[in-house]
Amino acid sequence: MTRTQIQLPDELYQRAKSFAAKREISLAEMTRRGLELFLARFPEETPRKRAWKLPKVHSGGTQVPLEDLHNIATKDEEMRSLGGR
Repeated sequence: MTRTQIQLPDELYQRAKSFAAKREISLAEMTRRGLELFLARFPEETPRKRAWKLPKVHSGGTQVPLEDLHNIATKDEEMRSLGGR
């Protein structure tokens, strides 16, 4: 078993201590049970494997004809290789 320390607001500590005393269990036992209940209520979700899909881009209406796309890309590549000159 692992020992740990936690910080609680004073009011929460007093309520928890009173709750545990009324049930004749230790605060540590009540905390363990509470954590077990919490973790059972909210189990870890396993990430779902979904096929990657190309994101849809809404360009706001600006459209470039497909035949011009190659020329634009080529010019951009040339500009980048010249250092933006």
